[in-house]
Amino acid sequence: MGRVGRWKAGAVGLCAAILLTPVAAKADNGGLSFWLPGTFGSLAAAPTVPGWAYTTIYLHLDQSTGGAKDFIKGGSVVVGLNAKADALVQGISYTFATPVLGGQATVAVFAAPGNVDVGIDARLTGPAGNAISGGIKDSRATVSDVLYQGALKWNQGVHNEMIYVTGNIPSGTYDPNRLSNLSFGFTAVDFGAGYTYLDPKSGHEFSVAGGFTYSGMNNALQYQNGIDFHLDWGASQFVSKTVHVGLAGYYFQQITGDTGVGATLGDFKGRVVGIGPQIGFILPLSKDYQGYLNVKAYKDFAAQNRPEGYTAWVTFSLSNAAPEPTAAKPMYRK
Repeated sequence: MGRVGRWKAGAVGLCAAILLTPVAAKADNGGLSFWLPGTFGSLAAAPTVPGWAYTTIYLHLDQSTGGAKDFIKGGSVVVGLNAKADALVQGISYTFATPVLGGQATVAVFAAPGNVDVGIDARLTGPAGNAISGGIKDSRATVSDVLYQGALKWNQGVHNEMIYVTGNIPSGTYDPNRLSNLSFGFTAVDFGAGYTYLDPKSGHEFSVAGGFTYSGMNNALQYQNGIDFHLDWGASQFVSKTVHVGLAGYYFQQITGDTGVGATLGDFKGRVVGIGPQIGFILPLSKDYQGYLNVKAYKDFAAQNRPEGYTAWVTFSLSNAAPEPTAAKPMYRK
């Protein structure tokens, strides 16, 4: 397979991983959101090979708020919130061979079993208004909501564009009486667009994707997150036909405040910035199938009204192999 084919093969694996990324270890409040910053990355808008793809992602989060900021968690005002989570995403996507509106359409569905550990140093005010003190911990093995995503992509040489929509279907595993949840207790939808520059000759690649999230009301807690804006980016260089390295990052900003009876801390608008390294490997498995392995990690900083820490992702995807490039037919002249 030529250099162009190899890079497009890499795009197949990575785009499948992007489509099958969970929004794990997040609750409806506690300074967290439906959208997990860093979901998109390099090659976000690059086209994929038509057909089925399977992706599994190991996701580790380690975040805390410190002891100087109040947060709402499970209907209570708490101090010193810290959380760790390990989730294993399982999902499938399908890319249609027939163009839709002149572009390439992909749909995906996925869910993630995992374990969540949440601790707080002190609970200041309980749901009934009584003062409570002392540390509390909660550990739970559970399953996320079912999540879905659809995307349309267009390619013009080195330029690639994308629009997408993603959301969740509540699974029923949300427990308002537990600190630890992988599901949300409310519905949410996120939509946005992305762009990828990919030059097969030089191996240069840069991607950026942005979107907005609308979250519904958590009826159990009477808490509704505000509208969020997020911008994810990735830049990489193919150092060989099957390996690329680079950086990835994100900017997350809540643009409208939290509302509802349970939002006792006011609008509580959140913000966070993150950056970290990435490396990806294209794995030719057979004539018909290929794998893609990607490892990336983000370190948070400049957090406001959100936990701060790091997130690590290990992604493996299996998809149809990119077709071999066809040789140009000879020209015959009379």
